[in-house]
Amino acid sequence: MPFTVTMPKLSPTMEEGTIAKWHKKLGDHVKSGDLLVEVATDKATVEYNALDEGYLRKILIPDGGAAVVNQPIAIFTEKANESIEGYKPEGVQPAASSPKADHKAEKVTPVKGETTHAAPSKAAAAIAMQQPAFAPEPPLEKYEFEFPTAAAGRRIPASPLAKKLAQEKGLDLGSVKGSGPGGRVTSRDLDLAQPDQTVSFGSREVPTVAPGTFEEMALSPMRKVIAQRLQQAKSFIPHIYVRQEIDAVPLFEAREQLKAGHLKVTFNDFVIRACALALREQPNTNSGFDSVNQSIILFKTIDISVAVTVEGGLITPIIRHADYKNLGEISVEVKELAARARIGKLKPEEYKGGSFTISNLGMFGVTDFAAIINPPQSCILAIGGIEECARVKNGAVIAGKRMNLVLSADHRVVDGAEAAKFIKSVQKYLENPALLML
Repeated sequence: MPFTVTMPKLSPTMEEGTIAKWHKKLGDHVKSGDLLVEVATDKATVEYNALDEGYLRKILIPDGGAAVVNQPIAIFTEKANESIEGYKPEGVQPAASSPKADHKAEKVTPVKGETTHAAPSKAAAAIAMQQPAFAPEPPLEKYEFEFPTAAAGRRIPASPLAKKLAQEKGLDLGSVKGSGPGGRVTSRDLDLAQPDQTVSFGSREVPTVAPGTFEEMALSPMRKVIAQRLQQAKSFIPHIYVRQEIDAVPLFEAREQLKAGHLKVTFNDFVIRACALALREQPNTNSGFDSVNQSIILFKTIDISVAVTVEGGLITPIIRHADYKNLGEISVEVKELAARARIGKLKPEEYKGGSFTISNLGMFGVTDFAAIINPPQSCILAIGGIEECARVKNGAVIAGKRMNLVLSADHRVVDGAEAAKFIKSVQKYLENPALLML
């Protein structure tokens, strides 16, 4: 008897998945527990093993195709020679269209009644209803490129031939008086024209793509969730921002001393440890907001999420009980989690939850930035890079180093005074890094 395999729910927030790779082909006998398919979810690429034994007779969603949770992705039969003719599983939709499309003047419109993508999630549909419709203008297909000249913007009567010759020879039409009717510049007048100073010497490349041409890419499952959650967070969470400059000289010196002892730690490791201890001192910052029950969440453990860039988006692996771990232990764990995050091999418990988030763009040379809160958490700390600066010490100007921190807090949960106390506590630890070694 035919039966279907549906898109499994492989993460707590997963509503749609993309087939990364089928590990079985048509006609294969699949045993319970066999690796059947790899699915790209909103968090990672996860291997899915068959639950039931059978023969793979039809793949409904091919590699690269998307399907919502519980949508059929394949048809199986219990016997090898069993027919599936006339068997129509419910909820079958065509695979999503190609993720890339080179847009020219027109965009393809689906035929009435035809489905080109898996049904949108309720969250995505709700967001779509709330946001204005923004779409790019079509490319200017009839646009003809011309290099700007000295005559640009000036009304200079000239014959078409004179204009063409002036452009080819690099002459300024405005530098000569026209001898034609009404002072019209003719080709004969160009003998007295001056060179156009805006024209460069040598041959120049001319663009061949129409202005406004663009490429449209379908959102990956991970990017869809990022877009939904961050838009909701920015739209509905009242953010308050508190900025603090850190004297990074002691931090830099402490790191060099540890390096001399063959202990390699990053500035981000220092920040994680400092935040863990500061959250102990300011427990109200280790909090969140339950938008369903309209209540404040007070986390009992300090579990710090660390934003890690991965292909197609970002993910936040978690340092659990971060306040109980020393600097070296934090450093080892962050490196191991980040490495597995980049290859999509994190376990759900390693990225699900968290009480506080750190996002660091210092490695890109960014001075400072304000991050969007990761709900249901109430705070996220944005870390900028360490830069050299001039400082005044004992009345003298000396060379120094500084690092900027920006705390984004949910004003429904964390007031400005509490945010200030927390970031000053972080400052205390980072400017006195010996405290982080205890």
